[in-house]
Amino acid sequence: MLDGYLGGHPWFMVLLIGTGLFFTIYLGFPQIRYFRHAIRITRGKYDHSHDVGDTSHFQSLATALSGTVGTGNIAGVALAIHLGGPAALFWMLVTAAIGMCTKMVEVSLSHKYRDILPDGSVSGGPMYYMKKKLNIRTKSGKIIRTGAIMGAFFAGATILSSFGTGSLPQINSISNSVFTTFGLKHIITGAILTVLLGLVIIGGIKRIAKVTSVLVPFMALLYLIGSLLVIFSHPGNIIPSFISIFADAFTGSAAAGGFLGASFAFAMNRGVNRGLFSNESGQGSAPIAHSAARAPEPVSEGMVALLEPFIDTICICTLTGLVVLASGAWNTKTDNQFQATDMQIISGIYDDGNSTDVEKLSKHLRGDEFLGLYNGTLAIENGQITTPGISVIHARSLAENIRFFSDRAPYSGELEVLAGKLPKLASMTVRGESLIHSASLTTFAFRRSIMKDFGPYVVTFSLLLFAFSTAISWSYYGDRATTYLFGPKYVIYYRLIFVAGFFIASFTDTTIIWSLSYVAIVLMAVPNLLGILILRKEVKQNVKEYWQTFSKQYPEEKISGKMSKRFGV
Repeated sequence: MLDGYLGGHPWFMVLLIGTGLFFTIYLGFPQIRYFRHAIRITRGKYDHSHDVGDTSHFQSLATALSGTVGTGNIAGVALAIHLGGPAALFWMLVTAAIGMCTKMVEVSLSHKYRDILPDGSVSGGPMYYMKKKLNIRTKSGKIIRTGAIMGAFFAGATILSSFGTGSLPQINSISNSVFTTFGLKHIITGAILTVLLGLVIIGGIKRIAKVTSVLVPFMALLYLIGSLLVIFSHPGNIIPSFISIFADAFTGSAAAGGFLGASFAFAMNRGVNRGLFSNESGQGSAPIAHSAARAPEPVSEGMVALLEPFIDTICICTLTGLVVLASGAWNTKTDNQFQATDMQIISGIYDDGNSTDVEKLSKHLRGDEFLGLYNGTLAIENGQITTPGISVIHARSLAENIRFFSDRAPYSGELEVLAGKLPKLASMTVRGESLIHSASLTTFAFRRSIMKDFGPYVVTFSLLLFAFSTAISWSYYGDRATTYLFGPKYVIYYRLIFVAGFFIASFTDTTIIWSLSYVAIVLMAVPNLLGILILRKEVKQNVKEYWQTFSKQYPEEKISGKMSKRFGV
């Protein structure tokens, strides 16, 4: 319900996309004009020995990327396509292209107003520019501490989001994937990775930066090779998959196979939402990592940051999208273990091969016109449902060949159904054929390739690296927010709670975890987006001053005529 009013509501899309579009036009398409320059900065071409900070440009980019390249790239893209079809991927890419500019702006401001702590370490993020620049001075000279309030709210939301975005969904996806691939119990996977996480984050940003600067390039290369093997296993589907991403972008994705279709509004909503979860543009998380970078000019670090959405979403998420689409896994039902939160029992017999039934089911799933939910007793004999006149929906598709097991044996008996839900399934396993989503869908797609049964191992290992590195980075975001709110001495308590939550989430229901992440994203993004809009003139002035300073320091560097005229250099 909260997600429906926040991240799932059109107002949030308008704010997010609108802010990015505004700055894209206001600053003259920096994601295009500064792209090459950003790569040179990242390579360290303009570094100075006297620059203040804890990490290099590349280490800050790697740390921020490790925070964004995670389950959103493997599980999140698959979930977006599962919900909204190929059109959702188009809106993920649009969000990323616009988000490149948003990322540059938020990082530039946060780096400019960071704090140097007494021990010489750096603490930064949107909460610092809010506190220092967004207080209101009345005509009488009285200061209303609106900026401090916004900063405190943002910091609190960051701590919540470090669990909802950076910790809980990551280990949840890892443990689910490892269980699917190897059959290893969720709690064992959680215990092992919890110990490793604790060992890394105790060392602070310098150890985190060293680990992520090695992990990120390696895991990106591994995933690239695996994805290309899947895509080229289906050469005839490559071009149609590309076409499907753009063909239905403004009409919504049509029903196909087990997929029941998605309206334009729903596909756009899920694509934008998943796009933000993937690259975090506007959320305000990456500025916390970039604030630690050694950079003489805040704008230069902002330019480094604009590379993130390009690498994270336009490159890696597109790979995952093509894997899911080209393999045909996205609309193919497969045998899987059902999750109670994804199940719904409705009154009436429906057939997804009938266009009239498909339309009714699609409207029901979108929330436009609801079908009748079943209430009563569900009779089961030898694992099979015997109650007549009902249909079961699982993972937004009509489920088939449903079997109930108790202690691995076919179940016989009766179960109470309340408003379409089975509240007492804790000791029971339900299997059947339906669509699947998140990491399981990507794993299924990798299996449908020349790698066959080896494919899931690639996904599992990639997901482990992606998600684990994300949890590492988000622990740093959370401890900087804790430092801002309570002081450095409380960071150790935050880290202990973060590690404990990481372990518990390894065996908690997936759908609940993702819903929490959706809500946490919005609570961070709204104050940050409002803040950068208020400081838009300062951002433009900072960019102008950057180019003026740069032209004096590096007169040998060529600056285009248009940029010279625009910035007076």
